[in-house]
Amino acid sequence: MAGEPGDHATEGADRVAEQDQRVRHRLELEFGSREQWDDPKLEWRRLFSELFGTFLLVLVAAGGGILVGEGQITLAAAVVAPGLMVLAIILFMGAVSGAHLNPAVSLAFAMRGDFPWVRVPGYIVVQLLGAALACLFLLAVFGNIQHLGATLPGPGYEDWQALLMEIALTTGLVSVILGTASAAQNVGPIAALGVGGYIALAGLWAAPVSGTSMNPARSFGPALVGTDFSSYWVYVVGPLVGAAIAVGFAYILRGRGGDPIAHAAGSGVLTPGALQQEAKLSREIDEGRVVPPGIPETKQPKE
Repeated sequence: MAGEPGDHATEGADRVAEQDQRVRHRLELEFGSREQWDDPKLEWRRLFSELFGTFLLVLVAAGGGILVGEGQITLAAAVVAPGLMVLAIILFMGAVSGAHLNPAVSLAFAMRGDFPWVRVPGYIVVQLLGAALACLFLLAVFGNIQHLGATLPGPGYEDWQALLMEIALTTGLVSVILGTASAAQNVGPIAALGVGGYIALAGLWAAPVSGTSMNPARSFGPALVGTDFSSYWVYVVGPLVGAAIAVGFAYILRGRGGDPIAHAAGSGVLTPGALQQEAKLSREIDEGRVVPPGIPETKQPKE
């Protein structure tokens, strides 16, 4: 008879099979055949994604700094542009590598358990390389002017003031990144709006103090190519301390990391099964069968 338990189980299995088929099709559309995205030897795809993404970010951020110094664009345009670039990068290749673009973010994801520590050195190396290549490009186009868009303490501000600002701003940035990547608050591609919007907002009010780097790689490119490391320590210590504080805040707010959604957001979905696990957990949360980590279970009223 229709409506018996066996029929419901069959329908449920069919829905799961259909969902898995959609996931596999989505992966093939984005990355190619199953054999390609399952191949562990293709770590170079993730590394290239980080290199290219960091190149684009620093190209816009440092390039904007140069043009502001030359009086050709406004400060508002220069600080909003990196936010929009990060938004675009997350949308078009965040699933490949996680779109960290920032050593502080890679370390934060690793500390949360959402990114393998063994991959951290490679990510940091290509992020620094991408930043350096962007500044070499800017050097070729503009010459060595305006410190190549370097992030420096603003006029009238000391290194310690810029350091405190970088700590506070990076704490906020990494908190937004970890929060929108978690199973408790994941909002999918719209997370790109949160991250990009935060970068633009931070720059709009704090750029005159520290340059709003929040990223050791972004500051590394101009410092290396322009051979001026005088204040670079501020933009290493500040973001790293801020990232560590944000990881602590994430633990207080949501408990431990490591859920499939956060892992897929932090590591990309080239890992076999990552996207399937993410889709399964999202579906279970939507159906109310799973309570996301960090959210207390509510007792249902007795009938």
